Amino acid sequence: MLTLASRHSCKLTMYVNDHYPPHFHVLANDGSKALVALSTLTVIAGSVNAATLKEALAWAGNHAAVLAAKWKELNP
Repeated sequence: MLTLASRHSCKLTMYVNDHYPPHFHVLANDGSKALVALSTLTVIAGSVNAATLKEALAWAGNHAAVLAAKWKELNP
């Protein structure tokens, strides 16, 4: 597991050789988890509270190119 970013309420991570569609994981400080699709920035599995999701999506929206490049690197 690679930590892409540590935010106030969560960490954003990616795994090597993970399943499709391309996505990242949001690991909230309260123990909840969600998978977010890179192409749409929508939750595809799990759930986190609205404030945590907002914080994660704000970072992801500003770093879309980094996320896409990292997915290609970790999931050739």
